[in-house]
Amino acid sequence: MRPNLYWMQTGGCGGDTMSMLNADSPNVVEAKSSLGIDVLFHPSFSAITPANHHLLLEELISGTRPLDILCVEGSVILGPKKSGMFETFEGKPKKDLIRQLAEHARLIMAIGTCAAFGGVTRACEVDAVGLQFSGGEPGGFLGEDFRSKDNLPVINLPGCPVHPQVIIGTLTAFSAGNYLELNDRNAPLEYYNMLVHQGCTRNEYHEYQIEETDFGQNGCLFFHMGCHGPLAHGPCNKFLWNNRSCKTRSGVPCFGCTEPDFPQDSPFFETPNIVGLPINLPDGVDRPHYLAYKGMAAAAAPERLKHRKPKV
Repeated sequence: MRPNLYWMQTGGCGGDTMSMLNADSPNVVEAKSSLGIDVLFHPSFSAITPANHHLLLEELISGTRPLDILCVEGSVILGPKKSGMFETFEGKPKKDLIRQLAEHARLIMAIGTCAAFGGVTRACEVDAVGLQFSGGEPGGFLGEDFRSKDNLPVINLPGCPVHPQVIIGTLTAFSAGNYLELNDRNAPLEYYNMLVHQGCTRNEYHEYQIEETDFGQNGCLFFHMGCHGPLAHGPCNKFLWNNRSCKTRSGVPCFGCTEPDFPQDSPFFETPNIVGLPINLPDGVDRPHYLAYKGMAAAAAPERLKHRKPKV
């Protein structure tokens, strides 16, 4: 029997859906065909009537029609006062529908940072949480111990938006029964075991502490410009967007959009520091070693890096 999929859009935007439309190898149509997935409903693509949609939901909630894959795009809105009435469907809190569907789903995927951790909407006054996390804290809406019908936690695919290859690759693996190993945030290590910094074309400048204080230059953006590349885990320099570029290659600092605390409270284009030393150091590096290493690295920087030419 063909696995079926129901896609919900909740608190936030439809950016992850737009990202998915950029998939090209395979594209969305090819992926759907090769996976043999029956898409029961997607709010942007489906053409069924509201009445038929209502009947579909009744069948899924009652269990008369199985639900193999539930994809949730966007956070769960709990406000005001835990009523969930800031976001409704047919006059009822959408959070209730999420829980009803989750109880019957074999696999649940949180598509994007909002669904995984709360994301941008968590920074607003709507009491938004992720499906199984609230920021970096386990729990979220469904609870830390929740498991799907296949005894799986919610599979988190963070990103604002998440890369299309991550969505299709994860769907491909899990629908075929190849359960990908997860990290401590329930995100597949296949895609989230590396830092954005790895593969960045500015790495050599970073290693020698050749940093920029403005846009349009070739050097590292971490020390002054707020780049999260050495802090954030994601495949941005492994799978380029449109097979062409990414933020750091384009000269824009990484915003750390795959991390649970995104968006940050401090300005995006500044690196919080104490006496010139970044408060948040590269992942896995302690402060004494960082101080010693960076001092030597700056002194040893090649002249070709010191006297770099700006990007044209």
